[in-house]
This record gives sequence, C-alpha cells and structure tokens, in this order.
Amino acid sequence: MACIEHLALWTHDIERSTAFYVTYFGAKPGNRYANAGKGFESCFLSFGDGARLEVMKTTALAPVAIEAGAQRLGFAHFALSVESARHVDELTRRLANDGYPVLAGPRRTGDGYYESVILDPDGNRVEIAAS
Repeated sequence: MACIEHLALWTHDIERSTAFYVTYFGAKPGNRYANAGKGFESCFLSFGDGARLEVMKTTALAPVAIEAGAQRLGFAHFALSVESARHVDELTRRLANDGYPVLAGPRRTGDGYYESVILDPDGNRVEIAAS
C-alpha cells in the first residue's frame, strides 16, 4: 500500500510560504536546502500526521504563473484537516481578517466534510476541512 510522502509547490518566496503554513496550520519547517549549481532551493514543512509539503523556488526554470485560484487540469487543491467545524470557522475567519481570499464556505459538502477553501500566498487552493 502506498501513501503520499509529500506534495511540492513552486513559490517565489520560500520564507513567505513557510511562514503562512507555520502560522496558520502549525507546520514545522525543516532545514533549508540549496543547490546553487542548479538554481534550486527548498524547505520541507511537516504536519502533525506526518504529511509534508515542500516549498521550492528556482532561478534555472520559469514555472508557468497562472491566475491565483484558477482551476486547471491536474493539481486542483489539497486539504488540511483541522480538529472540528468550529476550528474551520475560526481559521477561515482569521485568514479572511488577515487578507487571504476565501473562495468558498465554510459549509457542509455533499461528501460529508465541513470545509472552506482559501488561497495561500501563491494562489494555490487550500481546503480547510473537518469530517
């Protein structure tokens, strides 16, 4: 049986992305990695259940920028689980008050989750979910 080891996101600002996931979701940052020869830097962020998110930047490639929150084929969103519906409400309110776009919710979905959808600093859709 396989499990997802980590997801990776391109960013222009590793510090900003790291601070976002640490501040709002309690991620624990690992050591920064840099390979100057390849123009690559990254930092792994660990979450309570062992899941990890790698935030990366490059000077050697030109990742395609898309409109913040745009729906596209392939990667659509990822969900971060919180303790309860109350926590979904509180965190969504906090993020909105801090200027992050809330695209949907909080609401109960047809698949049984209580969730909201926000955008991270790089425009990626993040679901805040409780079952």
